[in-house]
Amino acid sequence: MKLQIEGQSLRVRIGEAELTQLLAGGTVESHTRFAQAFAMGCALRLGGSIDAGLSGRADAWLIELPEAAVRAHAARLPTREGLTFNLPTGSGDDVLELLFDVDVRDSVRQRRSS
Repeated sequence: MKLQIEGQSLRVRIGEAELTQLLAGGTVESHTRFAQAFAMGCALRLGGSIDAGLSGRADAWLIELPEAAVRAHAARLPTREGLTFNLPTGSGDDVLELLFDVDVRDSVRQRRSS
């Protein structure tokens, strides 16, 4: 899993193997140690809601994606189009844009070798 943060945008990109893990009901996790300063972990899983969600603490995130939307997205692979969710921040009209996609290059490689 790759995470990219820019302003009020969080992009989550996974590979085919991680997608398979998610679709089988598993959780995809990523952990990073920032030298000796601190560590951060992020878990990604599917949920039954129609909306995406983000919870946890600054050093341990849980991202839940709507299962139906991810399964529909997986059926369209390979595609450069991802899923976009707007998560309220509780600060007026401000939102966190959550972008989810599957690495297209990985998808093409996986599908060609099958």
